[in-house]
Amino acid sequence: MIMDYEGFKKEILSLTQIDLNSYKEKQMKRRIDSLLSKNGFKDYKSYLDVLKVNDVLYNEFINFITINVSEFYRNPEQWLKLKNIILPYLLEKNKNLKVWSAACSSGDEPYTLVMVLNEFMPLSKIKIIATDIDEEILHKAKKGIYSRKSISKLPDNYIKKYFKRDGDMFSINEDIKKCVKFQKHNLLADPYPDNCDLIVCRNVLIYFTEEAKVEIYNKFNKSLKTGGILFVGSTEQIVFFNKYNFKPMQTFFYKKTDNL
Repeated sequence: MIMDYEGFKKEILSLTQIDLNSYKEKQMKRRIDSLLSKNGFKDYKSYLDVLKVNDVLYNEFINFITINVSEFYRNPEQWLKLKNIILPYLLEKNKNLKVWSAACSSGDEPYTLVMVLNEFMPLSKIKIIATDIDEEILHKAKKGIYSRKSISKLPDNYIKKYFKRDGDMFSINEDIKKCVKFQKHNLLADPYPDNCDLIVCRNVLIYFTEEAKVEIYNKFNKSLKTGGILFVGSTEQIVFFNKYNFKPMQTFFYKKTDNL
């Protein structure tokens, strides 16, 4: 039986609970076709049959389609805004912040959040919820071992304070790891944490369709306290922010407003 891409998407939804219809079609289909070619498959049906029984290829597929690209302190000027403007604003209202790092990939962003927050409070007071759809990448995040390239944008004092070097790799300190709770989460299907003061979700929504973005922005808004902040990526400015009950506080930082 010949399976087209539409049929493949339906089967993948059943197998993984990931709805490929929510991702930009041309971009995602091109990525999947290249993965088939790389692994020597000529059609979707034969590839799907192997995904059902081969854990290695299944994990490779999940990792590939969820586009795990991350690094510490990505876009440093935005982290400086977080430190100098956003966090002082949030901490003025509440000293015990509830922070969610959504689509956290290999842990670079939630660990960066801990380091920045540590400038305002002791590590014992910091708790970050960090979620991703990819269980394999979450396992990597929990280990907390990174290349020099991953940490290249971090301030030197952060590297000295929070990492142990082992050859060309850098292990994040255990006291930092204890501040982050990693768990699996599907942005399109699972319930969101509630009463968040800060949500960080960066460089992920660019891969979703406009319809999926509408759904996710609305859910983020409901997940935040009034006055809470959504921190997005450098290519993800929200054009119709009023539509989602947001207003810009700084570029790439959106505050939940009182009224719809």
